[in-house]
Amino acid sequence: MGNKYVVVDLETTGNAPKKGDKIIQFAAVVIENGKIKEEYSSYVNPEQPIPPFIEELTGLSDDMVEDAPLFSEIAPKVLTLLEGAFFVAHNVLFDLSFLQEELLEAGYNGFYGPVLDTVEMSRILFPTADSFKLSDLAHREGLNHERPHQADSDAYVTAELLLILLKKLEYLPFKTLELLHKLSGGLKSDLDILLDELILIKESKIENLPDFIEIHRGIALKKGVMLQYPDSLTGTGYPFGIEEKQEMFMKAFPSYEIRQGQFKMMDAVYGAFNDKKHALIEAGTGVGKSLAYLVPSAIYGKENGKTVIISTYTTQLQEQLLKKDIPLLQKMLPFPVKAVLLKGRSHYISLAKFVQTLRDDEEDNYDTILSKMQILVWLLETDTGDIDELNLSSGGMIYWSKIKNDETAFLQDKSWISRDFYLKARKEAQSADIIITNHSLLLTDLVAPSVILPKFSHVVIDEGHHFVKASGKHFGHKLDYLTVRLLLGQIGLFEQKQLFYKLEKLVEEKAGSPEDMIHSFEINQLIVDLFHEMDELFKVIGIYAKKYSKAKKSSTRLTVRFINGGSDKESKAVIACAERFGFLLRDLMEAIEKRVMLVGQIKASLTLEEKALMEEVASILEDLKDLNENVKHIFQMPLSQFVVWIEMDTRSAQNATTVFAQPVTVSNYLKEQFFSEKESAVFTSATLSVKDSFHFILNELGLEEQECTLEQIPSPFNYQEQVKLLIPGDLPEVNAVPLEEYVASISEHIISIAEATKGRMLILFTSHEMLRRTYELIRESGFLEDYAVIAQGITSGSRSRLTRNFQRFDKAILLGTSSFWEGVDIPGEDLSCLVIVRLPFSPPDEPMVQAKNEQIKSEGGNPFSSYSLPEAVIRFKQGVGRLIRTSSDRGFIVVFDRRIVTTKYGKAFLDSIPPIPIQKSNIDEIVELIYTWL
Repeated sequence: MGNKYVVVDLETTGNAPKKGDKIIQFAAVVIENGKIKEEYSSYVNPEQPIPPFIEELTGLSDDMVEDAPLFSEIAPKVLTLLEGAFFVAHNVLFDLSFLQEELLEAGYNGFYGPVLDTVEMSRILFPTADSFKLSDLAHREGLNHERPHQADSDAYVTAELLLILLKKLEYLPFKTLELLHKLSGGLKSDLDILLDELILIKESKIENLPDFIEIHRGIALKKGVMLQYPDSLTGTGYPFGIEEKQEMFMKAFPSYEIRQGQFKMMDAVYGAFNDKKHALIEAGTGVGKSLAYLVPSAIYGKENGKTVIISTYTTQLQEQLLKKDIPLLQKMLPFPVKAVLLKGRSHYISLAKFVQTLRDDEEDNYDTILSKMQILVWLLETDTGDIDELNLSSGGMIYWSKIKNDETAFLQDKSWISRDFYLKARKEAQSADIIITNHSLLLTDLVAPSVILPKFSHVVIDEGHHFVKASGKHFGHKLDYLTVRLLLGQIGLFEQKQLFYKLEKLVEEKAGSPEDMIHSFEINQLIVDLFHEMDELFKVIGIYAKKYSKAKKSSTRLTVRFINGGSDKESKAVIACAERFGFLLRDLMEAIEKRVMLVGQIKASLTLEEKALMEEVASILEDLKDLNENVKHIFQMPLSQFVVWIEMDTRSAQNATTVFAQPVTVSNYLKEQFFSEKESAVFTSATLSVKDSFHFILNELGLEEQECTLEQIPSPFNYQEQVKLLIPGDLPEVNAVPLEEYVASISEHIISIAEATKGRMLILFTSHEMLRRTYELIRESGFLEDYAVIAQGITSGSRSRLTRNFQRFDKAILLGTSSFWEGVDIPGEDLSCLVIVRLPFSPPDEPMVQAKNEQIKSEGGNPFSSYSLPEAVIRFKQGVGRLIRTSSDRGFIVVFDRRIVTTKYGKAFLDSIPPIPIQKSNIDEIVELIYTWL
């Protein structure tokens, strides 16, 4: 492919050329015959001032472009470069539309040749990348990107990225290229021209596929390898003595230093399994708890021929167990350990359905085309077929719902069974020694009719402090506008030619219309009414939420408890609407079910395409049944022990409204359905106790102290030497002054501390409102201009992406709310100061907190000491655990909330963390101390 490519990047005064925005820097890199041949870059005088935020982003100022040429002066050079070339850019439509405007304005013809977009190409060819931003892709591919947001640096990196993408394209199998080519007409760029060229080249040669690729029914895939494990039972005994344990660890860690805590935990897990007891083991940071439960689990399982389940809350920990800890375990043990990761069925792709959607003649939208292309490339790389590996757009997620793996009633396509990822994962699990899964799948398995996990009696629950929260979600119900809307949208009205229309056509053609079946125009009216009632229902839910919300006027996020059976007109309107919606829903389900049964009788005469359609209808019917259950349990038959609440974002009220119903306590459910069924469940976490007592967590889980083994294993780190806890004495009490005043005071402190620690700060808030105001004030102050200030919910990205960005910048400050209180691991120099803005009590007006408090009161207890305080202490311990992750870390914890020392209950927080030197001082002394100590 000896094409000429010109990779262009522009810096501009804004993003609207039609409104007069101008180019301030133009850069181009020319590639010919697969090599970079020429670079050209020039500042451009925009004849207007550069806005301050553009100057901040690009580093380009008015002085720098003052003597630069006008665009019309460099236009001839630009056109010469572009002659006979592909125009390439990262997000090509932006650069191209800008350039066209400037060329036309300068009196030249625009560029009308072929274009390529490296964002689009990266999405297709790197379907598992976390992010498709240029700097993230450069980092992923090991390219040096020195000056992001300067045109010459961006253009050069984009050119290097293009060369990598072209190389990857060349290596794709012929079959994959053919299928990509069929889809490529719907792309934004002219990738089809390249694919066409490649297909012609490949057609003229005999293709040698790599060993790990196979072609199955016209699709190129990575060959599935069933893991082979020799049977061996030699030397499986548990190492009871210290020396035996040390010997075992030295096989994986040649310079292993004995950790008494790790050994103690191993014995506790092994003992609980053997004695068939439940256990709660609190293991401080640095104990090495993953291996401390994996070793006894593997040995106990091998000795007794049992599979042990390890359950986690986050996918991050699952990945770490599988990729880092299991290989170490393998080195330590004298026998092979088969460990597999198992997720819920809908995480896995159904190849039969995917192949069927490739054959569909329907006009796909852009997101679907892109997703199909991403998946074709991903199938050459994936061993698991698990969607969590893929980075699909939100539109792509809608497409995924059509190809996800589920019970098949119609499409029993035998030809794909041998390659089914879900069946493979289950088969691997049947013979596994250890199965890693998550809390929600573990809980689903308790009540699901089709059990996914093999039978098990022994389980380790890591991140155990989350188990109650996960159980609440699991035993609860949820209804949100977008899901309902998408579901009804997929069925569609007759004239919209969606599923309902296709089903009617099929029934009419193949099965006729029996007398007792309601007519299609009646169903159409049902669907019209359902859409109307859905809008009505969410409208009245919104009215209720706004009326009873106690949030400040400026707040855009509302959380409001819904009291069923109230005499007020708002709640009556909600119930009446929900009832009407429920009736219509059940009528629609009945009508569709009759049609499915009718078609089921003539299954044998259906074509593959018709079977795929019926598969989709059957799947939607299941979703309608779930929806019906949710409506019933939330509005029509709420259980007395359930709390119902509404969450809503007032900026897009309807689209962002969700109603939840959850049991106030899950202890009874867990007692009956979990603990009484299992021989031994071991809970572990760094935060299970409050003031050295497990009373709170035992109560939440519904366990009795006498039926459990309880262990507290302290962290081996020297907190006395590694950490200082500072409490500024010159801040107002958090509840004594208005929010604005408090935010102003803490912002000044944050700026002073950040300058002393050179960033590397994590600041934990309890409310998003306070986080947002603090972030805005810090930005406006201009004091920390050369710091990367990253804020959750404001700076875009998931929690793990924000953490990665934080680690990438030297001077970084990360502002986070609740999810950052746990599950973030930033070791070493990256984090040296943790600021806790206020003690992490849940707001008392939060519906779940209210309901729990009412329940405790009705039982004669004290809600504050029984629930609010212990819950806040556990969260505080999680926060403190963020700072010291290794024995060489050092750092400060600064608590702005003076209640930790001025109230009686403040002692509960301090008594629950390792002993740390505490110092109360004013901000100047604190800054002084940081300078000398860090």
